[in-house]
Amino acid sequence: MFIWLFHRISGATLIVLIGIKIFTGIFLLPKENRPDWALSLHRHPVIDILILILFIFHSIYGLRTVVIDLGYRKEKQLFWISNIAATIISIVLILLYIRFS
Repeated sequence: MFIWLFHRISGATLIVLIGIKIFTGIFLLPKENRPDWALSLHRHPVIDILILILFIFHSIYGLRTVVIDLGYRKEKQLFWISNIAATIISIVLILLYIRFS
């Protein structure tokens, strides 16, 4: 139940966060008169990290759903494998983001 709910919430949240990135990016297209709020919101590291984490977990949970649909029945084991994999991938990518931003 948790993964089903998280998958739905993370999908909706990703739509909003990526929408914010696109919306603020439109305001940053002209070279002159760039609004400060759009620049600060577009380059905000919390939004970038949230998108990163939600994307990783949403993708891993989607792959988990596909594996279950293909007939794998050890859902509890798959739950822990998917959470550990998503956590490790998220940590590595966050560290890379912090290092290179």
